[in-house]
Amino acid sequence: MFLKTPSAADSPLGPRPAGVASSAGPAGSDPGAVGAADETASLEAAEAMAVPAPAVTTPVAWVLLLVLASIWGTSFILMKKGLVVFSAMELGATRVTVAALLLLPFALRHVGRVERSRFKWLALSGMVGTFIPAFLFAYAETKLASGLAGVLNALTVVFTLLVGALLFGQRLTGLRVLGITLGLVGTVVMLLLGGSGGAETPTGEGNAWYGIYILIATMGYGLSVNVIKHKLGGMTPVAVTSVLLLLIGGPALAYLLLGTGFLHKLSTVPGAWAAFGYIALLATMSTAVAMVLFNKLIQQSTALFASSSTYLIPIVALAWGALDGEAFNLWHFAGMVVILAGVLIIHRAN
Repeated sequence: MFLKTPSAADSPLGPRPAGVASSAGPAGSDPGAVGAADETASLEAAEAMAVPAPAVTTPVAWVLLLVLASIWGTSFILMKKGLVVFSAMELGATRVTVAALLLLPFALRHVGRVERSRFKWLALSGMVGTFIPAFLFAYAETKLASGLAGVLNALTVVFTLLVGALLFGQRLTGLRVLGITLGLVGTVVMLLLGGSGGAETPTGEGNAWYGIYILIATMGYGLSVNVIKHKLGGMTPVAVTSVLLLLIGGPALAYLLLGTGFLHKLSTVPGAWAAFGYIALLATMSTAVAMVLFNKLIQQSTALFASSSTYLIPIVALAWGALDGEAFNLWHFAGMVVILAGVLIIHRAN
């Protein structure tokens, strides 16, 4: 069962802000759209659209929280493994295509009920919250440690709030400004002082500046969450996610088949099927499965409890990166602490 969307007045952010959809949430209350078919963006969108549950946290909720954090935190190492064979463009297109095909039955069920005026907002949310970030994250991880990508993903919270203030009239308080500032300072510390996390990347090279791709992607997540919040009220998370994937899935599939060497690699390059399996698992787990589990988690606890996965995702991502030989130093951990402190302050301010 999926949760219905509250009105803007119901949100703890008031008129404020994909993955899935937020009611007290991480991003500016974050998941990768799932609207967002992604991690913090998914979490952000799902919370914005879910009805708050009673403030009771069950043992099942704790299990769901850990499973969700593990799924979203594992996304970054799966991208890295897919990039061993496929290019960033091929990975991004494959990821979107598989996610769209997975949710096609839901999209066909819901698309006829969508008001015509909303399709442009669904397309916008899909492009900036799923399509473009899928390629940007892939590009970033060609020369940036997957663990660091997982930490920087938490900036979705910061940019959801910032975009909400700049474009949607959300009020910035002193605490919110402090949270935004800490998030950006933590990013500088992590990338400029900590570096790229070593050369354990698919290209064998490290370049901390590739973190900029993730900054741009999380800005897109922030815009997508705000669009879902302010323009797509009344739609369930599964309707938003499946229909926007339907809109962007066609272009992704066409590009994958006609504009890349995907099929040739799949049939001729050793290890290509294994790499494709990693990408398919990424699309399956971080989109369809995570969407269902997140909505179940909100039913079992509260959106605020569910948003705590924001703090667990970087830990899981760093753990996978360390196991894969990525090199992290004290600056990286210091930057992560500062970023997550900013996220925590934003949550508290909301």
